[in-house]
Amino acid sequence: MQAGILLAFASYFAFACGDASLKAIGDRLPIFEIGFFVSIFALLPALFTKRPEDNWGNVFVPNRPGLVALRMASGTLGGILGVVAFTSLPLAEAYALIFLLPIFVTVFSFVVLKEPIGWRRWLAVIGGLIGVLLVVRPGFREILPGHFAAIGVAICGAITVIVLRVLGPSERRITLIGAVLVAAIVVNGVLMVPDFEIPANDLWPIMILAGLCAGMGHLLIVFATRLAPAARVAPTQYSQIVWATIIGASFFSEFPDLIAIIGMVLVAASGLFTFVRETERTRWPSRVPLIRNR
Repeated sequence: MQAGILLAFASYFAFACGDASLKAIGDRLPIFEIGFFVSIFALLPALFTKRPEDNWGNVFVPNRPGLVALRMASGTLGGILGVVAFTSLPLAEAYALIFLLPIFVTVFSFVVLKEPIGWRRWLAVIGGLIGVLLVVRPGFREILPGHFAAIGVAICGAITVIVLRVLGPSERRITLIGAVLVAAIVVNGVLMVPDFEIPANDLWPIMILAGLCAGMGHLLIVFATRLAPAARVAPTQYSQIVWATIIGASFFSEFPDLIAIIGMVLVAASGLFTFVRETERTRWPSRVPLIRNR
Protein backbone atom coordinates (compact mmCIF):
# COMPACT_ATOMS: atom_id res chain seq x y z
CA MET A 1 0.00 0.00 0.00
CA GLN A 2 2.80 2.44 0.87
CA ALA A 3 4.36 1.91 -2.55
CA GLY A 4 1.05 2.77 -4.20
CA ILE A 5 0.70 5.99 -2.22
CA LEU A 6 4.29 6.98 -3.05
CA LEU A 7 3.57 6.36 -6.73
CA ALA A 8 0.50 8.57 -6.41
CA PHE A 9 2.58 11.42 -4.96
CA ALA A 10 5.05 10.93 -7.82
CA SER A 11 2.17 11.02 -10.28
CA TYR A 12 0.86 14.35 -9.07
CA PHE A 13 4.38 15.75 -8.98
CA ALA A 14 4.66 14.76 -12.65
CA PHE A 15 1.36 16.49 -13.39
CA ALA A 16 2.58 19.64 -11.62
CA CYS A 17 5.80 19.61 -13.64
CA GLY A 18 3.80 19.22 -16.83
CA ASP A 19 1.56 22.13 -15.92
CA ALA A 20 4.62 24.24 -15.04
CA SER A 21 5.99 23.44 -18.50
CA LEU A 22 2.80 24.81 -20.03
CA LYS A 23 3.32 27.98 -18.04
CA ALA A 24 6.89 28.21 -19.34
CA ILE A 25 5.58 28.17 -22.91
CA GLY A 26 3.25 31.05 -22.07
CA ASP A 27 1.92 32.99 -25.04
CA ARG A 28 4.71 32.01 -27.41
CA LEU A 29 2.44 29.59 -29.26
CA PRO A 30 -1.32 29.52 -29.96
CA ILE A 31 -3.36 27.60 -27.39
CA PHE A 32 -4.55 24.87 -29.77
CA GLU A 33 -1.06 24.25 -31.08
CA ILE A 34 0.23 23.75 -27.55
CA GLY A 35 -2.65 21.36 -26.86
CA PHE A 36 -1.95 19.38 -30.03
CA PHE A 37 1.74 18.78 -29.46
CA VAL A 38 1.39 18.14 -25.73
CA SER A 39 -1.36 15.57 -26.41
CA ILE A 40 0.85 13.83 -28.97
CA PHE A 41 3.71 13.46 -26.50
CA ALA A 42 1.33 12.51 -23.66
CA LEU A 43 0.15 9.58 -25.75
CA LEU A 44 3.53 7.82 -25.52
CA PRO A 45 3.54 6.94 -21.77
CA ALA A 46 -0.23 6.38 -21.86
CA LEU A 47 0.34 3.46 -24.24
CA PHE A 48 1.64 1.47 -21.27
CA THR A 49 -1.75 1.64 -19.53
CA LYS A 50 -3.04 -1.02 -21.93
CA ARG A 51 -3.97 -4.28 -20.26
CA PRO A 52 -2.99 -7.58 -21.92
CA GLU A 53 -6.63 -8.46 -22.57
CA ASP A 54 -7.35 -5.10 -24.22
CA ASN A 55 -7.29 -4.47 -27.96
CA TRP A 56 -6.32 -1.12 -29.48
CA GLY A 57 -9.43 -1.31 -31.60
CA ASN A 58 -11.50 -1.07 -28.41
CA VAL A 59 -10.59 2.61 -28.20
CA PHE A 60 -13.06 3.24 -31.02
CA VAL A 61 -15.70 0.68 -29.99
CA PRO A 62 -17.32 1.99 -26.78
CA ASN A 63 -20.10 0.07 -25.12
CA ARG A 64 -22.05 3.28 -24.46
CA PRO A 65 -21.11 5.71 -27.26
CA GLY A 66 -23.15 8.67 -26.01
CA LEU A 67 -21.57 8.80 -22.58
CA VAL A 68 -18.09 8.14 -23.94
CA ALA A 69 -18.59 10.99 -26.41
CA LEU A 70 -19.51 13.27 -23.50
CA ARG A 71 -16.40 12.06 -21.67
CA MET A 72 -14.32 12.88 -24.77
CA ALA A 73 -15.87 16.34 -25.04
CA SER A 74 -15.36 17.20 -21.37
CA GLY A 75 -11.80 15.87 -21.41
CA THR A 76 -10.84 17.72 -24.59
CA LEU A 77 -12.42 21.01 -23.51
CA GLY A 78 -10.88 20.66 -20.06
CA GLY A 79 -7.47 20.18 -21.65
CA ILE A 80 -7.82 23.29 -23.80
CA LEU A 81 -9.01 25.37 -20.84
CA GLY A 82 -6.14 23.97 -18.77
CA VAL A 83 -3.63 25.34 -21.26
CA VAL A 84 -5.32 28.75 -21.01
CA ALA A 85 -5.30 28.65 -17.21
CA PHE A 86 -1.71 27.56 -16.73
CA THR A 87 -0.27 29.90 -19.33
CA SER A 88 -1.94 32.95 -17.78
CA LEU A 89 -2.23 32.38 -14.01
CA PRO A 90 0.18 31.66 -11.16
CA LEU A 91 0.40 27.88 -10.74
CA ALA A 92 -0.94 27.68 -7.19
CA GLU A 93 -3.80 30.03 -8.01
CA ALA A 94 -4.82 27.92 -11.01
CA TYR A 95 -4.81 24.76 -8.89
CA ALA A 96 -6.89 26.41 -6.18
CA LEU A 97 -9.64 27.08 -8.72
CA ILE A 98 -9.34 23.69 -10.40
CA PHE A 99 -9.74 21.98 -7.03
CA LEU A 100 -13.32 23.22 -7.00
CA LEU A 101 -13.92 19.98 -8.94
CA PRO A 102 -15.33 17.99 -5.96
CA ILE A 103 -17.59 20.93 -5.14
CA PHE A 104 -19.06 20.88 -8.64
CA VAL A 105 -19.47 17.10 -8.37
CA THR A 106 -21.65 17.65 -5.30
CA VAL A 107 -23.79 20.23 -7.12
CA PHE A 108 -24.12 18.10 -10.27
CA SER A 109 -24.96 15.02 -8.20
CA PHE A 110 -27.83 16.96 -6.65
CA VAL A 111 -29.08 18.55 -9.88
CA VAL A 112 -28.46 15.80 -12.44
CA LEU A 113 -28.52 12.54 -10.48
CA LYS A 114 -31.05 13.77 -7.89
CA GLU A 115 -28.87 12.48 -5.05
CA PRO A 116 -29.62 13.72 -1.54
CA ILE A 117 -26.89 16.02 -0.26
CA GLY A 118 -26.38 16.40 3.49
CA TRP A 119 -25.81 19.72 5.21
CA ARG A 120 -22.12 18.93 5.81
CA ARG A 121 -21.45 18.66 2.10
CA TRP A 122 -23.34 21.89 1.43
CA LEU A 123 -21.14 23.55 4.06
CA ALA A 124 -18.12 22.22 2.16
CA VAL A 125 -19.52 23.80 -1.02
CA ILE A 126 -19.87 27.15 0.74
CA GLY A 127 -16.38 26.79 2.24
CA GLY A 128 -14.90 26.12 -1.19
CA LEU A 129 -16.60 29.16 -2.69
CA ILE A 130 -15.34 31.37 0.13
CA GLY A 131 -11.85 30.01 -0.50
CA VAL A 132 -12.12 30.95 -4.17
CA LEU A 133 -13.20 34.48 -3.27
CA LEU A 134 -10.13 34.79 -1.04
CA VAL A 135 -7.87 33.59 -3.85
CA VAL A 136 -9.38 35.64 -6.67
CA ARG A 137 -10.68 38.64 -4.69
CA PRO A 138 -12.98 40.08 -7.37
CA GLY A 139 -13.19 43.86 -7.14
CA PHE A 140 -9.73 44.05 -5.60
CA ARG A 141 -7.76 42.30 -8.34
CA GLU A 142 -8.05 42.03 -12.10
CA ILE A 143 -10.09 39.02 -13.21
CA LEU A 144 -8.32 37.30 -16.10
CA PRO A 145 -9.62 34.83 -18.71
CA GLY A 146 -7.40 32.28 -16.99
CA HIS A 147 -9.56 32.45 -13.87
CA PHE A 148 -12.66 31.50 -15.85
CA ALA A 149 -10.65 28.84 -17.71
CA ALA A 150 -9.49 27.23 -14.45
CA ILE A 151 -13.07 27.11 -13.17
CA GLY A 152 -14.04 25.62 -16.53
CA VAL A 153 -11.45 22.88 -16.01
CA ALA A 154 -13.11 22.07 -12.67
CA ILE A 155 -16.55 21.94 -14.30
CA CYS A 156 -15.29 19.66 -17.09
CA GLY A 157 -13.67 17.43 -14.50
CA ALA A 158 -16.91 17.24 -12.54
CA ILE A 159 -18.79 16.25 -15.70
CA THR A 160 -16.21 13.51 -16.23
CA VAL A 161 -16.77 12.23 -12.69
CA ILE A 162 -20.53 12.10 -13.20
CA VAL A 163 -20.12 10.32 -16.54
CA LEU A 164 -17.76 7.75 -15.04
CA ARG A 165 -20.16 7.18 -12.18
CA VAL A 166 -22.99 6.46 -14.61
CA LEU A 167 -20.77 4.24 -16.76
CA GLY A 168 -19.60 2.23 -13.77
CA PRO A 169 -17.53 -0.82 -14.81
CA SER A 170 -19.28 -1.13 -18.19
CA GLU A 171 -16.55 0.63 -20.18
CA ARG A 172 -12.96 -0.43 -20.77
CA ARG A 173 -10.14 1.68 -19.36
CA ILE A 174 -8.38 1.77 -22.73
CA THR A 175 -11.52 3.30 -24.24
CA LEU A 176 -11.87 5.96 -21.56
CA ILE A 177 -8.22 7.04 -21.70
CA GLY A 178 -7.44 6.46 -25.37
CA ALA A 179 -10.59 8.08 -26.72
CA VAL A 180 -9.91 11.32 -24.85
CA LEU A 181 -6.32 11.55 -26.09
CA VAL A 182 -7.35 10.84 -29.67
CA ALA A 183 -10.12 13.45 -29.43
CA ALA A 184 -7.72 16.02 -27.99
CA ILE A 185 -5.23 15.43 -30.81
CA VAL A 186 -7.88 15.66 -33.54
CA VAL A 187 -9.73 18.71 -32.15
CA ASN A 188 -6.59 20.68 -31.35
CA GLY A 189 -5.06 19.63 -34.66
CA VAL A 190 -7.99 21.02 -36.64
CA LEU A 191 -8.34 24.22 -34.62
CA MET A 192 -4.63 25.04 -34.73
CA VAL A 193 -4.49 25.17 -38.55
CA PRO A 194 -5.56 28.83 -39.10
CA ASP A 195 -2.94 30.24 -36.71
CA PHE A 196 -0.27 27.56 -37.03
CA GLU A 197 3.32 28.65 -36.64
CA ILE A 198 6.46 26.54 -36.50
CA PRO A 199 7.57 26.31 -32.85
CA ALA A 200 10.94 27.82 -31.98
CA ASN A 201 13.67 25.28 -31.32
CA ASP A 202 13.77 26.03 -27.60
CA LEU A 203 10.04 25.25 -27.25
CA TRP A 204 10.29 21.65 -28.41
CA PRO A 205 11.98 20.33 -25.22
CA ILE A 206 9.41 22.15 -23.10
CA MET A 207 6.45 20.71 -25.03
CA ILE A 208 7.98 17.24 -24.95
CA LEU A 209 8.45 17.57 -21.18
CA ALA A 210 4.86 18.79 -20.72
CA GLY A 211 3.46 15.88 -22.70
CA LEU A 212 5.65 13.20 -21.16
CA CYS A 213 4.90 14.47 -17.65
CA ALA A 214 1.16 14.35 -18.34
CA GLY A 215 1.38 10.86 -19.80
CA MET A 216 3.68 9.66 -17.03
CA GLY A 217 1.28 11.05 -14.45
CA HIS A 218 -1.52 8.92 -15.88
CA LEU A 219 0.74 5.86 -16.03
CA LEU A 220 1.87 6.23 -12.41
CA ILE A 221 -1.72 6.66 -11.23
CA VAL A 222 -2.69 3.40 -12.95
CA PHE A 223 0.14 1.60 -11.15
CA ALA A 224 -0.69 3.35 -7.86
CA THR A 225 -4.30 2.15 -7.91
CA ARG A 226 -3.10 -1.41 -8.45
CA LEU A 227 -1.02 -1.26 -5.26
CA ALA A 228 -3.24 0.78 -2.95
CA PRO A 229 -6.99 1.38 -2.48
CA ALA A 230 -8.22 4.24 -4.63
CA ALA A 231 -9.71 5.94 -1.57
CA ARG A 232 -6.15 6.24 -0.17
CA VAL A 233 -4.66 7.31 -3.48
CA ALA A 234 -7.02 10.08 -4.57
CA PRO A 235 -6.44 12.54 -1.68
CA THR A 236 -2.76 12.76 -2.67
CA GLN A 237 -3.85 14.94 -5.61
CA TYR A 238 -3.99 17.89 -3.21
CA SER A 239 -0.20 17.70 -2.96
CA GLN A 240 -0.25 19.52 -6.30
CA ILE A 241 -0.93 22.80 -4.52
CA VAL A 242 2.28 22.28 -2.54
CA TRP A 243 4.25 21.37 -5.66
CA ALA A 244 2.75 24.32 -7.52
CA THR A 245 3.70 26.75 -4.76
CA ILE A 246 7.27 25.45 -4.65
CA ILE A 247 7.70 25.39 -8.44
CA GLY A 248 6.03 28.78 -8.85
CA ALA A 249 8.30 30.39 -6.26
CA SER A 250 11.46 28.68 -7.54
CA PHE A 251 11.08 29.22 -11.29
CA PHE A 252 8.48 31.95 -11.85
CA SER A 253 8.92 34.20 -8.77
CA GLU A 254 5.30 33.58 -7.75
CA PHE A 255 4.71 34.13 -4.04
CA PRO A 256 1.06 33.92 -2.91
CA ASP A 257 0.16 36.27 -0.08
CA LEU A 258 -1.34 35.16 3.23
CA ILE A 259 -4.94 35.72 2.14
CA ALA A 260 -4.42 33.62 -1.00
CA ILE A 261 -2.79 30.85 1.04
CA ILE A 262 -5.76 30.80 3.43
CA GLY A 263 -8.08 30.58 0.43
CA MET A 264 -6.10 27.71 -1.10
CA VAL A 265 -6.17 25.79 2.17
CA LEU A 266 -9.92 26.36 2.46
CA VAL A 267 -10.56 25.15 -1.10
CA ALA A 268 -8.36 22.08 -0.61
CA ALA A 269 -9.93 21.23 2.75
CA SER A 270 -13.45 21.61 1.34
CA GLY A 271 -12.61 19.46 -1.66
CA LEU A 272 -10.94 16.80 0.44
CA PHE A 273 -13.89 16.65 2.84
CA THR A 274 -16.28 16.37 -0.10
CA PHE A 275 -14.21 13.57 -1.62
CA VAL A 276 -14.20 11.62 1.67
CA ARG A 277 -17.98 11.96 1.98
CA GLU A 278 -18.44 10.89 -1.66
CA THR A 279 -16.22 7.86 -1.12
CA GLU A 280 -18.28 6.81 1.89
CA ARG A 281 -21.54 7.13 -0.01
CA THR A 282 -20.72 5.76 -3.47
CA ARG A 283 -19.12 2.76 -5.12
CA TRP A 284 -17.07 4.51 -7.77
CA PRO A 285 -13.86 5.53 -5.95
CA SER A 286 -11.71 3.13 -7.98
CA ARG A 287 -12.15 5.41 -11.00
CA VAL A 288 -11.68 8.77 -9.31
CA PRO A 289 -7.86 8.88 -9.35
CA LEU A 290 -7.85 8.30 -13.10
CA ILE A 291 -9.58 11.60 -13.75
CA ARG A 292 -7.33 14.16 -15.30
CA ASN A 293 -8.50 16.65 -17.87
CA ARG A 294 -5.20 18.21 -18.83
